Amino acid sequence: MSETGPPSPGSPSDPEPAIEIQETPFSLVDDDEADRAEPLSPGRRRTRTILLASLLTVGVAGVAALGWFYWQINSERDVTLNLPATIGELSLDNSPGAQDTADYLQTALSAEVDLDKTVGAVYSGAADKDVLFLGGTTLIWSPDKDLKTSFDLFSDEQGSVTGVHDVDAGPLGGSMKCGTTVSDGKDLPICGWADHGSLALAMFPGRSESEAAPLMLQIRKSIQTRN
Repeated sequence: MSETGPPSPGSPSDPEPAIEIQETPFSLVDDDEADRAEPLSPGRRRTRTILLASLLTVGVAGVAALGWFYWQINSERDVTLNLPATIGELSLDNSPGAQDTADYLQTALSAEVDLDKTVGAVYSGAADKDVLFLGGTTLIWSPDKDLKTSFDLFSDEQGSVTGVHDVDAGPLGGSMKCGTTVSDGKDLPICGWADHGSLALAMFPGRSESEAAPLMLQIRKSIQTRN
């Protein structure tokens, strides 16, 4: 029996299996990823466009509203309240009694509302129709809310301010309201204004509310200035 030795160099060996070449290249992503990469249908593209447009509109509206709010605060925050000697037919009362009343009003307002500066005054009118004024300046974030709260200053055993409602605030804007309380058995109109830089109140004994509201507007125009 002859032994078969190792093949000699250069001798033919068993042929290697042939490599089959695919006509379609294989994919580097799985089928799920391939499905996700497919172009959106027209309907899905339209839905996505509407959604993105809606989100963009809401975002722009929110930024615009926030910008307007801070612009309003900035335009109203720097306020000065001066007490002129006369306002129409009213004259500033500098008597000791009037000054004591003004000081009391300032103290009472400061206890109710946190203000940086306060003023108080009594203005004399014809037929004893005086006006008691008190006000102050500071940065006010919620003018309407703080003005409503400030009417509580006039609550006592005789009652509180009732019928508080909005009235014309004039060109200075902000919030302006009037209501009525009772003093010595008689109706006493009270009006006030508030914006992002100031808050003020006034009492109008001997007058009706229909007289008090336009007079308060006149007082505000004479006392309040914006820097």
